Amino acid sequence: MNFKIRAAKKEDCKDISRMIMELAVYVKMPDQVKISHEELQRDGFCQNPFFECLVAEIPEEHKSKEGFTVVGYALYFYTYSTWKGSTVYLEDLYVMSEFRGNGIGTGLLSKVAEVAKKKKQCVQLQLSVFDWNTPSRDFYAAKGAQDLTDTEGWHFIRFDGQNLDNLANEAPKD
Repeated sequence: MNFKIRAAKKEDCKDISRMIMELAVYVKMPDQVKISHEELQRDGFCQNPFFECLVAEIPEEHKSKEGFTVVGYALYFYTYSTWKGSTVYLEDLYVMSEFRGNGIGTGLLSKVAEVAKKKKQCVQLQLSVFDWNTPSRDFYAAKGAQDLTDTEGWHFIRFDGQNLDNLANEAPKD
């Protein structure tokens, strides 16, 4: 299938927001999505963006059943490993179900790696996958990814909501 991977534009945020919800439905967590396309615009297209995003676009003649031509996205940001150096973290990689199996996911993943290597000289790409999501785990493994849960025993930890507020309130006062 003919498709193009390009940097997302502000105008793509409605499509990205739509696909974020589709991904959330796929992973059985639609109630967890609290972000709107306006917040994506604000946070990703400002002077110091929190993230970067690529989209997969297909020609109009191959548009989805619903009429969409933006059919996938990869949202990522840069972080730092004190052991390895500059790192890119892939928050989401998503391709609409009717377009999977056409190389779009590989195209998005490879383009994130290329951008990270050339732009920020990143030495590693990290991401997380649900343990039950065997198709995604197999996809990444086939590309050479290592499952650090198995090999190194890492756990992914999060503070949010009231727990994040509580932690912030424990900070020493200036």
